[in-house]
Amino acid sequence: MTKSLVADEIHAALAAADDADATPAERAEMLMEIAMGLQQRPKSPDQLHSAVTLYDKALTVCPADMRLLRARILARKATALQAIPEQGTAALEQARSTFEESIPVLIDFGKPEELAEAEMNLGLVIQNLAGAGRARITDAISAYQRALRTFTKTKFLREFVILQNNLATAFLSMPMTDERGKMREALAVQAFEEGLKVVSLIDHPTEYAMLQNNLGNALQYVSSSHTLENNLRALDAYDEALKVRTRETTPLEYANTISNKANCLWNLPDDPENPEAGNRSNLTQANAYYREARAIFMERGDLEKARIVAEAVDQTQREILSLPATNSRGSHPAINSSATGAFER
Repeated sequence: MTKSLVADEIHAALAAADDADATPAERAEMLMEIAMGLQQRPKSPDQLHSAVTLYDKALTVCPADMRLLRARILARKATALQAIPEQGTAALEQARSTFEESIPVLIDFGKPEELAEAEMNLGLVIQNLAGAGRARITDAISAYQRALRTFTKTKFLREFVILQNNLATAFLSMPMTDERGKMREALAVQAFEEGLKVVSLIDHPTEYAMLQNNLGNALQYVSSSHTLENNLRALDAYDEALKVRTRETTPLEYANTISNKANCLWNLPDDPENPEAGNRSNLTQANAYYREARAIFMERGDLEKARIVAEAVDQTQREILSLPATNSRGSHPAINSSATGAFER
């Protein structure tokens, strides 16, 4: 959508909001609804910025005594702010403060699901800010847990799954330097498994594949004395994800998952019962997966992931060429990068 078309939409929205026959509350609601329409599946950041403009206009015409309506407008404005792509964190910081302004009113006057949605989105904003060193990840976890009071698996399946996934990734993003790290890793795996209890391959394929992919990553990278067992479980999880993710239908997701599976194969002996026999076969399969993933990332213009996976191609190829005739080798740590081992939300 061109800037001129977006400007035309804003002009039409503002003109509609100036309707003398509508009350101030009606005009505010009209502006909010138009902004929400701009925000749905935006084709450019301009639409998100325009939505924020309309939310601000709605707030100026909304009567001060209509606290719940104002809180709803603020919550919607915050979701637009958190979706704006940016180099820094200014929009995310503004989204956080906007959510925090709306939530107390939603607690007093809003519906439980409105409050839970705001808490869930606040958690995601804080989690992204924590990744940039601008917030505490524990605050994100607290927000997710508050949202789970309403978004139960029996009444709000989709939201429950998203929250379990986000909780797990939040636990895994915390430093694992102390004894509590192992507990957080266990909680992360448990959260992925809780999500998988309520989704199925047939009825919820997208969510199922996301959770299986992320569960595989969690199992592969947690610190444990059961490394071989975890890696075998991780392979099963990736294979489940690949029942949904194909090169034809979801190429980037497919490339992510085969990269993750390649990492796992890189560290697995061909015969788990006889690890001293080496892993020439698994290493060769890993190299093939990396090559396929690199080609897909190149095709889709994700050059950074293509570069990272290309390094894995070179490393695995060198290992294959250096293997002795007996094929014996020690364990090699899989590379950990944004292309392999990244958790999805």
